[in-house]
Amino acid sequence: MARWPYADDELRAMYTGGRGNSTARRFARFWAVVQGAGLLPRRWVTLEVPGRRTGRITRFPLGMADRDGVWYLVSMLGNDCNWVRNVRAADGRVTIRRGRARPRQLVEVPVEERAPILKRYLQKVPGARPHLPVDRGAPLTAFEAIAARYPVFRVEAATAPARTLREKGE
Repeated sequence: MARWPYADDELRAMYTGGRGNSTARRFARFWAVVQGAGLLPRRWVTLEVPGRRTGRITRFPLGMADRDGVWYLVSMLGNDCNWVRNVRAADGRVTIRRGRARPRQLVEVPVEERAPILKRYLQKVPGARPHLPVDRGAPLTAFEAIAARYPVFRVEAATAPARTLREKGE
């Protein structure tokens, strides 16, 4: 099995303070194109969301977790990462691209329901493992202890098209 060329400490360092450094941003641009084109399995997508300040569409390559037939997006960097703040500012209205663009509504999952989703996420998205302080095989109680720090969004069919903040009058 091929091994990722970066150690966990190096991966964490790429996202110090919840923002990607120049290396992380280069990887993100590359993976946004690859994942958005639908070249990888279904769980790998590109999230498109209006920027909370500029209203311009920003793209984030993400891995999704599936549980009981429902798909979820999880923030491996916690509450303060850009895509989470942008999704909240856009009232959850986003586009998920995987081969083609699909408007979606992201609904934030209550903290008390996050633990099993976080566990599934670590099982399915290996790049997130260095960023969450729990082993993927840990008991659910360990995930309950960190659930408030890691937002989880349920991916649903869109209820309304995404609008930029400028269109909303903000």
